[in-house]
Amino acid sequence: MERLQGIVDRITFQSEESGYTVARFQPEGARDTVTVVGTTLSLVAGECVALKGEWTDHARYGRQFKIESYEKVYPSTVHGMRKYLGSGLIKGIGPVMAGRIVDHFGKKTLEVIEKASKRLVEVEGLGRKRATMIEDAWKEQREIHNVMLFLQSHDVGTGHAVKIWKQYGQDAVSLIQENPYRLSRDVWGIGFASADRIAQKLGVEPQSEQRVLAGIRYVLDTAAQSDGHVYVPVTELMDRCAETLEVSHELIAPCIDLLRQEDEVVVEEDRIYIPALFFAEKGVATRVHQFSSIRRVETRDIAAEIAAIEKRDGIRFASLQKVALEKALSHSLLVLTGGPGTGKTTTIRGLIALFEARDKEVLLAAPTGRAAKRMSEATGRDARTIHRLLKFSPGEWKFDMNFENPLTCDAIIVDEVSMVDVALMNSLLQAVPVSATVVLVGDVDQLPSVGPGNVLKDIIGSGEAAVVSLNEIFRQARESRIVINAHRILAGEIPEVDNSRSSDFFFSEVDDPEEVVETVCGLCRDRLPRAYGVNAIDDIQVMAPMYRGETGATNLNRVLQERLNPNGQELQRGGVRFRVGDKVMQVRNNYDRDVFNGDMGRVAGIDSTNQALAVRYPERTVGYDFTELDEIVPAYATSVHKSQGSEYPVVVLPLTTQHYMMLQRNLLYTAVTRARDLVVIVGTRKALAIAIKNNQVADRYTSLPQRIRGAPGD
Repeated sequence: MERLQGIVDRITFQSEESGYTVARFQPEGARDTVTVVGTTLSLVAGECVALKGEWTDHARYGRQFKIESYEKVYPSTVHGMRKYLGSGLIKGIGPVMAGRIVDHFGKKTLEVIEKASKRLVEVEGLGRKRATMIEDAWKEQREIHNVMLFLQSHDVGTGHAVKIWKQYGQDAVSLIQENPYRLSRDVWGIGFASADRIAQKLGVEPQSEQRVLAGIRYVLDTAAQSDGHVYVPVTELMDRCAETLEVSHELIAPCIDLLRQEDEVVVEEDRIYIPALFFAEKGVATRVHQFSSIRRVETRDIAAEIAAIEKRDGIRFASLQKVALEKALSHSLLVLTGGPGTGKTTTIRGLIALFEARDKEVLLAAPTGRAAKRMSEATGRDARTIHRLLKFSPGEWKFDMNFENPLTCDAIIVDEVSMVDVALMNSLLQAVPVSATVVLVGDVDQLPSVGPGNVLKDIIGSGEAAVVSLNEIFRQARESRIVINAHRILAGEIPEVDNSRSSDFFFSEVDDPEEVVETVCGLCRDRLPRAYGVNAIDDIQVMAPMYRGETGATNLNRVLQERLNPNGQELQRGGVRFRVGDKVMQVRNNYDRDVFNGDMGRVAGIDSTNQALAVRYPERTVGYDFTELDEIVPAYATSVHKSQGSEYPVVVLPLTTQHYMMLQRNLLYTAVTRARDLVVIVGTRKALAIAIKNNQVADRYTSLPQRIRGAPGD
């Protein structure tokens, strides 16, 4: 077995699932880089490592060094030190400063940093503040080293290892050895599979109580976050756990009971809940029932008030819009639903005018920043995200506005409610005073929320709330093929396609997946910007039914980045490359930074010296430490689910049979209705037909309709 020592020049490919890595490697004393391959999650560009393995000749890629094992070492050559220090791994040292430090101290550079860091001020341009930063960063690196060695021996990558260190500090090893499954709960980005792999290496028995308890929690969490279930039937939970853990049902039942005794699950009849979701569902049901029970006796002439608004604003409300306006004054809870072009926005404006004419204070809210911005532009009034309206307090992990400290308002109108999950809806309704009027607006035919529950559909289905379903497509909207085709899709009909220049709905028939990718890239980079004057990055959103596959969002992001933003300062972490100017998306709620899952921005800067990346969002610029970059992903292409609540000038939708598992009518409908000015579908008529024909919406386990009607006991 041969030994190769040097510096990781760059990561060419890295699978987060398997850990398989392809990298370019600069051996000490060699002028050229070589290709190294192997299963390792922890290699990072800039690190100095010693590899053990064998040289192989790949039929397609040529000579490669196959890694069998590796360990981190410090470089021994001046060139290696300069490259290592300039890689951005040590906070406070960038490429220029690395060169100055190594030029000054030569081969003693690392010894000086390790044992006599005060001497760093001898270097030109390096002040005491920077020297202290470097000293602290080096000390932290050294302290992390032992933790790293332990974690790497259990196949934990560097990025996760740093997060674990930040979470647990010096106690990391002992805490993990005591209960490795805590990682999946305490450290974002580490799932049950990784924690279970570590546990197996630590000798935890596959049938141990500790493992089964962790597995039940994992299955419940997955059912909520991936499938949208509020609860799981006990028989299904046991089946899922048995399959996931490969253990018998006899081991699972006692562990469910133990979790119940410790209040980690709620058992209601044959339903098993995560406690937070159980109480959220009960809370929503109680408030919806409470608001729905309140009727107001109206003594004024509502018809005259509506006529006055029509005359003042030069509009004419349709009959169902007038019904919605009237019901908003006689009911404390109104649900307003309807598809594109049916006048939901006009009705919202009418509601605001009606409330304000009666001197009522009106609040406007939406679940995402983009949706709130659209609401503000459409109404001329301030609209906020629900999170900002309720004033989340990161330190206490709760909303400041709640049942004890309610919002100050006489009415609240919430748009895009199909996106709101059961937990957020509960927080919102608890904060609305019972004296106020609540208007929930949304399109019930869109995809349900990413989070658990199907709140809008469930409230309508309960039969308790006042509901107005707008169904008339207005004249101006009838001129848009986007609107017409959205309703055709909803009715199970093939869209009408007119590929003439004046159309706003195009279909480009392409069969080969590789050609689909090329066509999408050509549309985004050249054809659409040239024909319509749109910005290739800001105005065009590529959506894919799923992430995997050649025409999935992951591969499209990689290719689109190279076509739309090929140059500029960049940073690579794992298999993901970020460049200044890239379009990115936040993929988790981060209350400390006030950015939320689905928020989109552009990479504004990369600071290798201070290990920070800045993203410019519409309302603010947010900084990320290099260890936190798994919170953002490239967003040239995104999933249709992630596009909910947003509107884009242009939507490009690749639609192929590669996406067979996700080809559904409501997904296609949601994608089309995200476009304001133009839709381009690239793919096959077969895939389009499959999506339209498939109206089988996966049911979510929820008891909300029954709870609103008072069926399940308190």
